[in-house]
Amino acid sequence: MDKIIYDSARCKGCYFCVAACPAKAVSITEQSNKKGYRIVAFDQAACRACGMCYMMCPYYAITVNKAGGARKRMSITSP
Repeated sequence: MDKIIYDSARCKGCYFCVAACPAKAVSITEQSNKKGYRIVAFDQAACRACGMCYMMCPYYAITVNKAGGARKRMSITSP
């Protein structure tokens, strides 16, 4: 099973995930999504599944799979 699930259609090319990855497992590609943004690629072998890319992505394009299950974004609402 892949450590990272990436929805390239949601990506808007901010590349926060590239800068945040301590393992340097995220790289910018020459490919573009339908919106015209250059997308990223994940080196699954180098990935540590630390979740830094997931935490930095403002467009919810990344999900991290850990051995215990997938991390999912949660909505936080004020009382």
